[in-house]
Amino acid sequence: MGLGSDPRPRPWADQHAVTPLVAVIGEALVDLVPNGPDGGYRASPGGSPFNVAVGLARLGNRTSLMARFAHDRYGRMLRAAATAERIDLAAAAQASERTTLAIASMDETGSVAYDFDADGTADWQWTAAELSRLRPDTEVLHFGSIASWTPPGSERIAERVVETRACGGVLISYDPNVRPVLLGARGRGVELVERSVRYAHVVKASREDLEWLYPDLAADDVGARWRGLGPGVVVVTDGAHGASAYRETRPPLHRPGRRVAVVDTIGAGDAFTAGLLTGLMRRRLGAGCLAEVSDETLAGIIDDAVLISAVTCARAGADPPRLEELQPRLDWSKL
Repeated sequence: MGLGSDPRPRPWADQHAVTPLVAVIGEALVDLVPNGPDGGYRASPGGSPFNVAVGLARLGNRTSLMARFAHDRYGRMLRAAATAERIDLAAAAQASERTTLAIASMDETGSVAYDFDADGTADWQWTAAELSRLRPDTEVLHFGSIASWTPPGSERIAERVVETRACGGVLISYDPNVRPVLLGARGRGVELVERSVRYAHVVKASREDLEWLYPDLAADDVGARWRGLGPGVVVVTDGAHGASAYRETRPPLHRPGRRVAVVDTIGAGDAFTAGLLTGLMRRRLGAGCLAEVSDETLAGIIDDAVLISAVTCARAGADPPRLEELQPRLDWSKL
């Protein structure tokens, strides 16, 4: 039975209940992060979908990661890291290509920019057969980031997502995670991102994503534009300023950020996505319920996601918090 079968918000019944399965499709790459003032880089597991999967698992969700792991040392590192988080890798693919690398640089505020070694690497070579491994008991499917708009695999991912949505019963989530250096011309980026927005029930994006895609539009205007393409809810994050939600039948819902001593922002948006999806799953909110969710309930979900993101910013690298670190600070702890 899918998440949308009962429109009444309710928590998982008890700690022994079978929790919804959330599947994540996309890249698992290695971040090369500056190793302090002494120079050099440290290699860390990364990639937005990989980070989302880790965040979901740490929040107590049954999580399946559909990634393509290379046979090189970085691929083995990624697989070992996912396994250590108890992420299900039964639907992950063994790839003959090498691992994608993202070379990070940080400014004095902790904000991060990336260059990529991504030509011909494992993350973009998906086949229909590999994507057919999506578990049949999946209730939430998250996709996005570089793999969702990098050919040839992006077309196979789109086909899998469209087929899954058409079958019903699965909540589809999308985050474009725009990387201009890889996405190319702005017009192409808008076309590809809006295509994926149409497939999703829940869309999360950052203010930086919107500013690059639509330099002449305000965030509220883009939220309304995307909402009109079909999602039940669009959420736009704005760093320390919090996040805003857009739905068809209600005015924008703006929620504040949290003050935190920022170490860096690596993985902060992915931690927010993990928190957002967890909040929806904790309340058994599916695709058919999103427009009717009260502002109070949605505010609680977003506030929790902001908290989870803020905690991630307060420590180095993509290191989202575990459930036991956050309770009883989370809104769902009051359910």
